[in-house]
Parts: sequence; C-alpha cells; structure tokens
Amino acid sequence: QVQLVESGGGLVQTGGSLRLSCAASGRTFSDYTMGWFRQAPGKEREFVARIVRFGGITYYTDSVKGRFSISRDNARNLLYLQMNSLKPDDTASYFCAASTRPAVEATTISDFQYWGQGTQVIVSS
Repeated sequence: QVQLVESGGGLVQTGGSLRLSCAASGRTFSDYTMGWFRQAPGKEREFVARIVRFGGITYYTDSVKGRFSISRDNARNLLYLQMNSLKPDDTASYFCAASTRPAVEATTISDFQYWGQGTQVIVSS
C-alpha cells in the first residue's frame, strides 16, 4: 500500500505557472504507475497525466498537452506536475494517484487504487 500527499496548489493568474508535488510513502514508489487527475466544481474527476514506473514515457489529456509536464523522482518518492500557461478552465482540485497496472493499461480512474486528498488550483481571469 502507498500513501500520497499532494502540495503546491494555490491561486494564480491566467498565463501563470504552478508546480504540484505528491509525496509518497509506504510501498516502493517505483512499483506504481503514477497519475494526476483533477475535479472541477460540479464536474466529474478527469484524467490529466500519467507516467510509467521508471519515468520517460508520459501520457496527457489533450487539453493540457504542451502546457503541463508530469515527472517523478523515484529516489525521493516524489511525483510532480509542472503546469504552465494556466487557464481558468484548469481550476480544479488536483489529485495524485497510484496504480499497480502498467501505464499503458492504467487508462481509467478505476485503474488507480490509491489516491491523495487533493490540492486546489484556482486560476483567475
């Protein structure tokens, strides 16, 4: 089992940047495909990005391609989401999640077994 704690959210203006972090503890971090999801008020949780166990291969939802970058540091048990060129539509609570499935198979929310509590991102216009 792995425990996840997100940080780095906040209020930012349109066009600004934030870097979210997710600290993992418990089982070996590199055992997991890691992902970021977000949930805006009144909307369903949606996939943002995921990364393979040892990094190097990443997947993104179309709306964040070219603006967001997911990365991980297995030595420090940390997952990151660098968010640039932020838009008001990016306003949401952001969650990191861990999956025991390979990244190529972990395509839905239900594929991720472990979740953090979330960190809020607000992008003002």
